[in-house]
Amino acid sequence: MGRYLIRRLLISAITLVAISAILYSILYLAPGDPLSGLANNPNVPPAVREQIREQWGLNEPLHVQYFKWAESYFFHFDWGQSLTARVPVKDYIFDRVPVTLAILGTAYVIAVCIAIPVGVLSALKQYSLFDQLATTFAFFGFSIPTFFSGLLLIIIFSVQLGWFPSSFTATRDGVWPNIEQAIMPVTVLSLFSTSQLTRFVRASMLETINQDYVRTARAKGLRERAVVAAHILRNALIPVVTIIALQIPFVIGGAVITEQIFRIPGIGRALIDGILANDVPVIMAITFGIAVLVVLFNLAADILYAILDPRIKYT
Repeated sequence: MGRYLIRRLLISAITLVAISAILYSILYLAPGDPLSGLANNPNVPPAVREQIREQWGLNEPLHVQYFKWAESYFFHFDWGQSLTARVPVKDYIFDRVPVTLAILGTAYVIAVCIAIPVGVLSALKQYSLFDQLATTFAFFGFSIPTFFSGLLLIIIFSVQLGWFPSSFTATRDGVWPNIEQAIMPVTVLSLFSTSQLTRFVRASMLETINQDYVRTARAKGLRERAVVAAHILRNALIPVVTIIALQIPFVIGGAVITEQIFRIPGIGRALIDGILANDVPVIMAITFGIAVLVVLFNLAADILYAILDPRIKYT
């Protein structure tokens, strides 16, 4: 296991360096820069724009800009300064992390707590009324995009009924006002995630139920509850762990569409604002941060494989 982890960490480091170079190259080749908005401003002379561009290093070649960014990021843990907000990127992003985790984290925990038991019961009671209702719910929940369900909830519960606010405010006094403004975005995100995870849990359970070792456990006289818990569920959760582990980085990275709809000041909205303003340090910090989390949680999923299934050995 030790040599496997060392080998995986080395491969992960090389992969992340390649990802960072590709991301930076794409942003460099994209049209425009943070000063594009000043081009049509008659109050800013061209000489001043060139001076600012030179000061920010925007006139330097691609490899020079990338190596400067990589040196600051990898060796000094300095993410640079936002070219539009004019604050350190690290502070700019970490100020939004609590809001994103509060909304998306809550939604994902709810989704996992609902999807696993519903998926398990749906597979154990295949073709029953409960299974048909759960499958229909998962189908519709997975098929409806979040922007549509978000707008639908705003029209019904904000515009028509006036129960909940249509936009999210980071600072509200009291516990209930904060819960009130989070109900609709949490509902939208948990609905989509629950539907997706339920389908995976049900499919994995159905595949495991018909295995030979399950029939052998039942033939030995074990109680059905013990067979389900020790033999079916434990092995069926292995592919589900991969889905959950790979989705967590995107939970931390923010739901871009949902945060835009409900005006949530989270990381996803910061990413959209950075893209619209060509703020390269902000875009790189968020996108590359998500890439780092994907690699780390992928490794964590592989380790959990060995814990859930003793047959899996890493050398």
